[in-house]
Amino acid sequence: MWTQERWPALAVLSIILLLSKVVAPIEVPLDRHVFEGKDYFRVKQPPTIVKQSLKDYIVDPRDNIIIECEAKGTPVPTFQWRRNGKFFNVGKDPRVTMRSRSGTLEIRSSGKPEEYEGEYQCFASNDFGTAISNKILLRVSKSPLWPKEVLEPVVVREGESLVLPCNPPPGLPPPETFWMDSSILPIMQDKRVSMGLNGDLFFSNVRAKDANTDYSCNARFEFTHTIQQKNPYTLKVLTKEPYNDTFLNSTDVYGARNVPEVQPTFLSPRGLSSFKTVLRGEQLLLDPTPSIDWFKKGGDLPSKKAKTENFGKTLRILNVSDEDSGDYICMASNKIGSIRHSVEVQVKAAPYWLDKPTNLVLAPEESGRLVCRARGSPNPTIQWLVNGEPIESSLPNPNRNVVGDTIMFQAVQIGSSAVYQCNASNEHGYLLANAFVNVLDMAPRMLGPKNQLIKVIENNRTFLDCPFFGSPLPLLRWFKNGLGSGLDGGHYKLYNNGTLEIKQARPEDQGTYTCVASNILGKMENQVRLEVKEGTRIVRAPEHVTESRGSTVRFDCRVKHDPSLPATVTWLKDDKPLSFGWISRFKKDDESMTIHNVNPEDGGTYTCIAKTEIDEDSASARLTVTEDDISSASNRSASAGRPDPPQDLELSDPSARSVRLTWVPGNENNSPVTHFLVQFEEDRWEPGRWQNQSLFDGNLNSVNLQLSPFVNYQFRVIAINAVGQSQPSLSSARYQTSGAPPDVLPSGLKGWGSKKNNMEITWQALQNTERNGPNLRYVVSWRRKDSEDEWSNITTTRTKHVVHNTDTYVPYEIKIQAVNDFGRSPESNIVIGYSGEDKPSAAPTELRVSKINSTKVNVHWVPVDPSTVNGEFKEYKLYYWREASLIKGLKVNKTKLHKGFFTTAEHPSGILTELFPYSKYKMYMVVANREYEGPQSNTVEFNTKEGEPGAPKYFRILRHTDVVHLKWDKPLEPNGVLIGYTLQYHTVNGTQAGERKVQSFPPNVTEYTINLPNRFTRFKFYLTARTQVGSGEVYALESPHFTNEAPNVKIWNLTVDANNDYANVSWKHNFSVGSSEFVLEFTLDSNGSMKSIQVNHQPPIKLAGLVAGAKYRLRVYSHEHNSISSDYVMFETGRAYKEQEDIATQGWFIGLMCAVALLVLILLIVCFIKRSRGGKYPVRDKKDLPLDPVDHKDQDGSFDYHSDEDNKPLQGSQTSLDGNVKESDDSLVDYGEGGDGQFNEDGSFIGQYTVKKDKEETEGNESSEATSPVNAIYSLA
Repeated sequence: MWTQERWPALAVLSIILLLSKVVAPIEVPLDRHVFEGKDYFRVKQPPTIVKQSLKDYIVDPRDNIIIECEAKGTPVPTFQWRRNGKFFNVGKDPRVTMRSRSGTLEIRSSGKPEEYEGEYQCFASNDFGTAISNKILLRVSKSPLWPKEVLEPVVVREGESLVLPCNPPPGLPPPETFWMDSSILPIMQDKRVSMGLNGDLFFSNVRAKDANTDYSCNARFEFTHTIQQKNPYTLKVLTKEPYNDTFLNSTDVYGARNVPEVQPTFLSPRGLSSFKTVLRGEQLLLDPTPSIDWFKKGGDLPSKKAKTENFGKTLRILNVSDEDSGDYICMASNKIGSIRHSVEVQVKAAPYWLDKPTNLVLAPEESGRLVCRARGSPNPTIQWLVNGEPIESSLPNPNRNVVGDTIMFQAVQIGSSAVYQCNASNEHGYLLANAFVNVLDMAPRMLGPKNQLIKVIENNRTFLDCPFFGSPLPLLRWFKNGLGSGLDGGHYKLYNNGTLEIKQARPEDQGTYTCVASNILGKMENQVRLEVKEGTRIVRAPEHVTESRGSTVRFDCRVKHDPSLPATVTWLKDDKPLSFGWISRFKKDDESMTIHNVNPEDGGTYTCIAKTEIDEDSASARLTVTEDDISSASNRSASAGRPDPPQDLELSDPSARSVRLTWVPGNENNSPVTHFLVQFEEDRWEPGRWQNQSLFDGNLNSVNLQLSPFVNYQFRVIAINAVGQSQPSLSSARYQTSGAPPDVLPSGLKGWGSKKNNMEITWQALQNTERNGPNLRYVVSWRRKDSEDEWSNITTTRTKHVVHNTDTYVPYEIKIQAVNDFGRSPESNIVIGYSGEDKPSAAPTELRVSKINSTKVNVHWVPVDPSTVNGEFKEYKLYYWREASLIKGLKVNKTKLHKGFFTTAEHPSGILTELFPYSKYKMYMVVANREYEGPQSNTVEFNTKEGEPGAPKYFRILRHTDVVHLKWDKPLEPNGVLIGYTLQYHTVNGTQAGERKVQSFPPNVTEYTINLPNRFTRFKFYLTARTQVGSGEVYALESPHFTNEAPNVKIWNLTVDANNDYANVSWKHNFSVGSSEFVLEFTLDSNGSMKSIQVNHQPPIKLAGLVAGAKYRLRVYSHEHNSISSDYVMFETGRAYKEQEDIATQGWFIGLMCAVALLVLILLIVCFIKRSRGGKYPVRDKKDLPLDPVDHKDQDGSFDYHSDEDNKPLQGSQTSLDGNVKESDDSLVDYGEGGDGQFNEDGSFIGQYTVKKDKEETEGNESSEATSPVNAIYSLA
């Protein structure tokens, strides 16, 4: 009975038990696919980052850049990246790709890799939350050259101290330094000469011999595997001649140097004390020069972590902790005196975990908590985020309460799953941890294999595993052979993870064990079969042996084991496996191992290991090899050599398949023969090629050889001893075996179709020694499976046969046998082959969709008859494409995609995922076999629902002295009708965030201006687009710090030289050359439209694409420091064609002149034709007769032109026999210069004709016609 005094204790215990139940998480399966028989189920799970690149990620500029980000979750997460806090659109950069079903970025190595430097962060999202990676600072390795410099010789007096500075170029990562001379030999270092941590070379005191070499500092860059060398230093050491005080150069010949000792001084660091800060967990390095002794003030040096290096000049303390803070004193001394230097060490610490948050799975109405505790120096600040955004800006959750470093969850509900991030940071670094809270409602599931068989050794401790999962957390119990109550206590122990421990397995524990997991939603069970076996033991172990050289040694190893477990025995020598072969001196059988002709190298420890599938035993013994007579052994060893080849080979006892070979061994040459190798050569298939036949022990000289039929053999023998092999013996006489039917079957028999109506049968050919006789061929037989048809067969010498005119994809029985002139081999076993596949003849029907949401849809169809597949069923392949966006004017990618569904269900269905919201899709389905796809099903159209929009296309901050101007653009994928934007922002002061303010904007507003209280104020902005479904992805930016505004630089004297459509712009600035980019901002005065152009080179700049005759307002500002700007300048471009130009160069004038010339040419042609009709022949008015119907062509190719009415012969003309019209007396020739008259290209005939005609008219006045205009023109000419 409980007494009154015990009730308070009971109450405390009850509270403890209650709290333990509240916070106990359910273990999450490691894989989203959990095997259960032949079915799979998916545990819905928020994303978890499983792999990511280092925080400080340095890459080789010559390699492709790979930034890793892998995550698991169900559904499969999608990935996005931010670069320098901004959304990084991977699809817009052709050099950047993202791996499929992964967030890992691959950036191809081309161009300038420095362009991709920056801070990257990966976001992995699915329906249940967003996990984020660390911020990965990507930097490109650099290995700069030493600056060019001329080093003057260093002059120093003997006995003085000296420091040769190294000052390596600042590479990334910093290079490793070392000193060498011009002969590429390292500088020898000791207590007097050594290198410091900064790379400088310290001389405690200079000696004359130090001038005998030069000194060059070298920098080794790890990433690029290059070494840069600095110009060498040359020393001139001034020494004192021993008989006077005159200083001489070190090249003088005086041997002894009377160099006085002086009191030590520290070369680095200077002074009597210094200060150093080191981070916890790193290494502490202290190196005052010179140094003799180290000690810690007020205590001892940490003996296990501290050690001195560099000849006692460097103190290294590994894995620094808080206890290592304090004053460290280095004391240097010589005969004259001593000096001390004190280094005060202060240990700081980046954040490190005390209690890292872990994943939490809760059932509805359960409670739990996430704890995030970290420590550092100074103490870190804890910040909670949910799905990658500060928890303060997330939607309110009445079931969640944040108390410092702990989040409490009470009575959680389905749909409240999320990924929480804890960020612990101080000035020395940060820690980031993701932990999801997954609210699940699931009946128990068994995660392990079903009906597992476990074999254990008697009297061993045994564990029976039963991994399970469910929500709420199931109760698990074990039963044996289906009887009795749950097993726990006594001989058994049950663990929380479901494992049952049997403390000492006995034969009576053998049986079937059942584990049953149950919760309020159901129960599930699994069985484990336990078999208890007898242990494996070595009952006769090897014993230590001492034997003389050349003898034979035997080690025993007899094993006893369970009869149901096969055992193997292996041998080791000095823990290395031994090899056993034909020519090896080591032989083994089931119970022993023998070594022939042992030598001293065989001495060592030999181990026998007997092993079964579940246990093993081993035993060892040592072999010692002695020399029986040292002198004789020495002489024998000196003259040992390879054996001489065997002689006098003879063949006897011939039979059909064997012959006896006898030989006389040659001289062993002081090393016993251990083996004889018999080789053969045959002259039918591969003449001249010797092949190994058999290996025999060295004590044999007559052996019976097993031979193959129908081979013409000859043999030779090689002797083998410890030194090596002898030369081959002379060949024996030839021996030919008689033929026989083949006794080996061809291998690799198979049948497959290369076309829809054939089947190719192939096999492997027999080897030459397997032919057994001449004229080898193969008999191939086949028939349709499950039929009573007669076998079809063919005899061939090839290794392939094609069966034609088969039905499509039907099974065949196939067999083969080899045949030679002596008979047939046995028939092979029957194998099943298939004829070729054809295109499926039917299409899936009644394709339809259901349960459409924004990104996925359920697909249903009626399957095809299996006989119409016409081949081996592969899958139902669904082709789908995005036909259009439901947002007017948004262009989409209509690339056709496909997804396969392998199912033979009577009512098949599948889920199509990764669709774009608010889009019109089309799809159809085909059935596919291994070779072809069938006809298309009906085409289905459907529209996905609205979803949350993507991030804005861009989000920019333009900071001026007193305002911050924000600009953004609508998302590339709105995923619905945008109803506006939400902007949240707060001030930032270190790690402290101010009060958050919220602004909402309609969808047509894409900019906003905030007044700055003072120039030092900084803001952090969170911008999201909104649809009816909700807010989309957040685009976060932080305004630049005032310290980045470079107050000591400015831009002035902005000048513009304007032309019609461009302007040359110049300005002055005091930015360092190449360290700044500028932005030209110009505004058209007529409509207020503003444009900006970013330039990265120095002025002047040509500003092209301006409107002629327009007024502009222009300023120039720094791209990096937006507040640094020039004054505004107004300018006006010139009007079009404002400048006076030569009229001869104007297009309109040139066109007019061409038109006039064309008209004149036409006029000339018309006048000439008119003249040729009426004014060319005076008789035309008198004789109204037509001309010849064909054009007259002169011998030189010129033509005479006639009108239609002149197509009759002139009066007085005669027609010749060939049909040509003879010239009349009144011919054209009379008006020219005889028969040579012709049309020239320049119209000279016209001129000639006209002149002569005018002359005749003037003289005779025979024509009353007026002078032609053409005549007038030529007269003027």
